Amino acid sequence: MRDPAFWWRPAGLAVGLLAPFAAAYGAIAARRMAGPGARAGVPVLCVGNFTLGGAGKTPTVLMLARLLQEAGERPFCLSRGYGGGASRPKRVDPHKDSAALVGDEALLLAQVAPTVVAHDRVAGAQIAKTTGASVIVMDDGLQNASLAKDFTLAVVDGRRGIGNGRVFPAGPLRAPLNAQLARTDALLVVGDDTRAREVIAAARPLPVWHGKLVPDAAAVAALKARKVFAFAGIGDPDKFFATVTAAGIAIARRRAFADHHRYSAEQAAELIMQAEHDGLALLTTAKDCARMTGEPALAALAAKVHVLPVTLVLEEAEALRKLILAKLRR
Repeated sequence: MRDPAFWWRPAGLAVGLLAPFAAAYGAIAARRMAGPGARAGVPVLCVGNFTLGGAGKTPTVLMLARLLQEAGERPFCLSRGYGGGASRPKRVDPHKDSAALVGDEALLLAQVAPTVVAHDRVAGAQIAKTTGASVIVMDDGLQNASLAKDFTLAVVDGRRGIGNGRVFPAGPLRAPLNAQLARTDALLVVGDDTRAREVIAAARPLPVWHGKLVPDAAAVAALKARKVFAFAGIGDPDKFFATVTAAGIAIARRRAFADHHRYSAEQAAELIMQAEHDGLALLTTAKDCARMTGEPALAALAAKVHVLPVTLVLEEAEALRKLILAKLRR
């Protein structure tokens, strides 16, 4: 299911009708966020976002993991493993595990740093600590109060901001904005901050950093002379399509799926057939490709699809590095 369009527009009739449900949901979410949380025994850096849907958390976690590795730390990533079926905390094996077991995001994280998936974040943190973590980077944990955090970075999609500013189901916010800001140490705006100015103003005096997603140069060069059929099942497929276009790759056909979409054999065959009929190269995201890993029914699609990896590049990288390392020393 895709998020409704009215989430990203000024308030309308649907918002008014859903307001009582949003008030109840927001009150419960704010109450859950107020807990003190258990200590992990090592520093915990949390990457979250205020809204449902994609904001750029996974590239941010990867960026922090690399930053910490360069500083001589041994970071472990901690993920809920959304979309995976693992019932117990598990350290991810990127060479053997499938997205069906551990989720697509965890597979990508495990390619850069040791990664643990766990619905119980405290249990997952303990596995990370006992197997050598000097610091934990928690993916998508802003609204989860079970584990105490030493630093929380909220990622905001500059293209969409916080939408209509209402709490689910009337809008995209996961909890009231003031309750989330109270648990946030800094903001990272990904892309142009035009739609993020409201939340930036509300966050003052928190530090605000700016980043952009930079496509892999080799992948772009390989597709410059071709027209593509771009498809994506992520939180904001339009963001992927915009990145492809901005890179100078011509999109002749596009298709959007729901976040973490599990492709069927029939859908894979349809994508291949349409691309071949129109003489197009298939192009998708690293997350979508990860969900094809270890799935025999998707082997043909995985063999034909091109992937456009992206890296998060920060304007204020040195300021972030100094602040993060200062937090670790404390």
